[in-house]
Amino acid sequence: MRRSAPTLALCALGLIGSLAGVSASAMAGETTEEKGAKIYCFMRASGNNHSVSWNASYAVIKRQGNGMFKTSPEHASVMITEAVVQDPGNFPDCGQYLGDLFGGNSKKSTSESFSPTAQNSGSINNFDEQGSDRYTY
Repeated sequence: MRRSAPTLALCALGLIGSLAGVSASAMAGETTEEKGAKIYCFMRASGNNHSVSWNASYAVIKRQGNGMFKTSPEHASVMITEAVVQDPGNFPDCGQYLGDLFGGNSKKSTSESFSPTAQNSGSINNFDEQGSDRYTY
């Protein structure tokens, strides 16, 4: 069956219009990593611990991602870190919490924590002692 030129042109315009509409709607809102970073940083600044803040932000990143596959927890941590580093003015004082995404200590560093009498646990992130993976699905 042979199609006429106006029919093909109309189909092509419809396809281009639908693709342009998708990209415009995607550009209008915040990206998923920005949403996750805002949630994580706001909750941490409000006094919540890492675990609660992480679960909330990862849920948003995982469920609102555009990809066909679920975002891994490790990749979500990187996404949050990149969003904060790219626009630190949008996430004030959030840099101090980024280490917690990768197993760092959430205590603020003071001169007492560096004293020679402080006990070293031997593990950098203390998750090996708990026997569980920090980023479980």
